[in-house]
Amino acid sequence: MASLLANDINLTPVWAQLHHHQRATRPVHMRDLFEADPQRFEHFSIELDGFLLDYSKNRVTARTMELLTELARTAGLGDWMRRLRDGEPVNVSEHRAVMHMALRAGEHDHYCVDGIDVVPDVHATLARCFDFARRVRDGEWLGHDGRRIADVVNIGIGGSDLGPMLVDSALRPFASEAVRVHFVSNLDGAQLMQTLAHCDPATTLFIVASKSFTTPETLANAEAARDWFLRTATAADVARHFVAVSTNTPAVCRFGIDPANMFGFWDWVGGRYSVWSAIGLPVMIAVGEAHFRDFLAGAREMDAHFFSAPFERNIPVVMGLLGVWYNTFYGAHTHAIMPYSQGLARLPAYLQQLDMESNGKRVGRYGEKLDFDTGPVIWGEVGVNSQHAFFQLLHQGTRLVPCDFILPLSSQYPVGDHHRQLVANCLAQTEALMRGKTVAEALAQLEDEGVSGDTLDMLLPQKVFPGNQPSNTLVLDALCPRSLGMLLAAYEHKVFVEGVIWGINSFDQWGVEYGKLLARRIAPELAGNGPLSHDGSTNALIERYRRRGQ
Repeated sequence: MASLLANDINLTPVWAQLHHHQRATRPVHMRDLFEADPQRFEHFSIELDGFLLDYSKNRVTARTMELLTELARTAGLGDWMRRLRDGEPVNVSEHRAVMHMALRAGEHDHYCVDGIDVVPDVHATLARCFDFARRVRDGEWLGHDGRRIADVVNIGIGGSDLGPMLVDSALRPFASEAVRVHFVSNLDGAQLMQTLAHCDPATTLFIVASKSFTTPETLANAEAARDWFLRTATAADVARHFVAVSTNTPAVCRFGIDPANMFGFWDWVGGRYSVWSAIGLPVMIAVGEAHFRDFLAGAREMDAHFFSAPFERNIPVVMGLLGVWYNTFYGAHTHAIMPYSQGLARLPAYLQQLDMESNGKRVGRYGEKLDFDTGPVIWGEVGVNSQHAFFQLLHQGTRLVPCDFILPLSSQYPVGDHHRQLVANCLAQTEALMRGKTVAEALAQLEDEGVSGDTLDMLLPQKVFPGNQPSNTLVLDALCPRSLGMLLAAYEHKVFVEGVIWGINSFDQWGVEYGKLLARRIAPELAGNGPLSHDGSTNALIERYRRRGQ
């Protein structure tokens, strides 16, 4: 199929049909779509075992979804899904399979890379992680002075930090009270020092998470943590207080970590897809094996749905199609994420990496320049906080901003009537963004309030809400390990769907590497006094640091 070899999707008839359809339907208001179809919710929602995607508040009709589904077929989505599932090298630039689904495989599942079933190795590694986590949780793994571990500090960055930190926060109600888990990623020493200020070196365990064990930011923090530890301990004690998630045994040994306490993963796991692997070790320590297995099971259920459900009834596929619809055909350059759950406060940051590092590409998978918009800017904030921060722009601004609302129906922290009010706020915002407030409605309200004359003329335009702002509502019965696994896996597959349609390799990140290369050059220049050969701005900033920095 030609679409598998070169990115010509924008030259296909269905692409042109979608542009024509968008122009024809753009004036249509969602308020009218709901009035015309009393069953619109039933027609534009999908449920999977307690996980609901309501996409009825989108600027789509049945014809829109037919065309988007045809676009997916034209792009070869079904074949790319098969290639992903079968372990073919869908990461074409690095010639690697992409097999994060294997990390949550069940006992009878099979995922092969280069003809070898990787599931037994995955399960063996998980078993080692679970055993270690149990020993820490149960107080069997002791510090160098014989006391049990009270604090676990995960040192990593990117996928080695964002995923575990999100899951740890989301599953805090399921965590042991015997061990506190912390996360350090920032090269700014403030984060590390503020974290360690609450820790006792003799009862602190560090997890250094770096596949290559050469990540500069992670190693800098790990070395600083080791120096802090060695103020009250000896080098021989490091092995009781530092473990690694890595594949670089020599570097781990040089650091002082016992290779028996090194937990590995594989080249077919990208960092932003790695929370299901040994990278999730801090979460395993926090919540234990049973809850982490439930987390994996939820993702596995979404995997099975993704690979088996027809496109029209496939949650990740529909999410991906809507993303393409707004970003490429409507020119909506951002997508907002609003979780109405404090446990999901880090979800926007997690999805920023997942989406923007995957699909923030200007060339196709084979190096061809793309002539259309691809990955959006992902942003957002938790629940009602966002209403008091940026919802003014969503309701009355000039930009189209598609939104995802994530709503658990019950709370792990029942406090008075809080959760019912939270749910009411979430549903009210989705309705208000869709419906808006017409001139007639605003006029009636102002007249009821006794406003008239020039004041009425001034206030009336300011009281009108255009509405027609699209949103998805993802509803969970409760935020628990299983539903969290389903949610994160749904977004993983959604990003893949978008990448396939855009002809992007969603599994490399060359843009991340270039800045690292320049930083390695600039770092010694900051400490020196030699001539500089950068642009005028960079030279001036380096000189300013030389004069004033420390």
